[in-house]
Amino acid sequence: MKFAIITHVQHIQKESNYFGYAPYIREMNIWIKYADEVVIVAPIVNLDTNPIHNSYKHSKIDFKQVEEFDITSLQNFVKAILKLPKIIATTYKAMADADHIHLRCPGNMGLIGAIVQILFPKKQKTAKYAGNWDPNANQPFTYKLQRWILSSTFLTKNMQVLVYGDWEDQTKNIKPFFTATYSESDKKVIEPRTLEGCIDFLFVGTLSKGKQPLLAIQLVEKLYQQGKKVRLNLYGDGILRPTLETYINENNLQDIVVLRGNHSKEMVLNTYQTSHFLILPSKSEGWPKVVAEAMFWGCVPIVSQVSCVPYMLGYGERGIQLKEQLEADVSKVMSVLNDELLYQKMALEGQNWSRQFTTDKFEGEIKKLLQNGFNHY
Repeated sequence: MKFAIITHVQHIQKESNYFGYAPYIREMNIWIKYADEVVIVAPIVNLDTNPIHNSYKHSKIDFKQVEEFDITSLQNFVKAILKLPKIIATTYKAMADADHIHLRCPGNMGLIGAIVQILFPKKQKTAKYAGNWDPNANQPFTYKLQRWILSSTFLTKNMQVLVYGDWEDQTKNIKPFFTATYSESDKKVIEPRTLEGCIDFLFVGTLSKGKQPLLAIQLVEKLYQQGKKVRLNLYGDGILRPTLETYINENNLQDIVVLRGNHSKEMVLNTYQTSHFLILPSKSEGWPKVVAEAMFWGCVPIVSQVSCVPYMLGYGERGIQLKEQLEADVSKVMSVLNDELLYQKMALEGQNWSRQFTTDKFEGEIKKLLQNGFNHY
């Protein structure tokens, strides 16, 4: 089987190896395990690899480089128009030669892929929509357009669209799905944490406006001001790092807030196992892996109510749902910090729930998708 991947994910080439964002690459390595040949249509950037990157594991990869583009301004829109003919031609050829077409959405390349796949109604196809599938979410027009095309059983034939969450009134090609990081063999017993002594909070993600790391810092700062012995470690890097460093210094938070930067999967895993809470006040998510990862190790999530996150948290039974109103959110966290039994219950229920979703189960579901074929819609 020749498996074609259409994705916006940036790649880094090192000799004959192609690296990308590690969680994405780890997932794709499960998909391509069942392919004889792999064709990847994606951009390549001239950057160095770091601990958040990983490489594809396959002996036969044909990489088709395309230029990045966006339409966020008139100037960029004009540039995109000039690039599109070659990008569309490259995408079309990759799809024409493939036995299975796989789209990664939402994104600019996902949109191109969603449009071009219409020309191949008989090909077996899957799309992984890694963003927020909530029909009522406020999203960019291009995201809504991708969702509309993928949902249309008139335009999109022979495709399973994998989405996060189980939403009402969906077309029959929309399949609720999940993602996973850890295997059955990772299910090690974790000793329950207590709320005695210092309480460790954790942030894992890009230091960007969308992830709102400053709100995580301010939440812990307020808890500290109310007399709680707390500490926050932030793992990740991004454009907001200088801003966060300034805030930490100006508010004398150096003893309780530490920017750790990018680290390996193993380092973050160790931190999940020792931290009491994960904070992720994100504005937009699909299925946030870091939430499921933290819960797997008994670390209680404190997360914004976006996409399928309320479902993941059992609507407050196995985590704290943020309102993104600082005083109200501090009050909710304080109520858990002052109730050891409630904290232990949340941690245990979160662990039990998250451990349903292993890479073993994920691989089994992917294998079914690739080998069983689909009905024509």
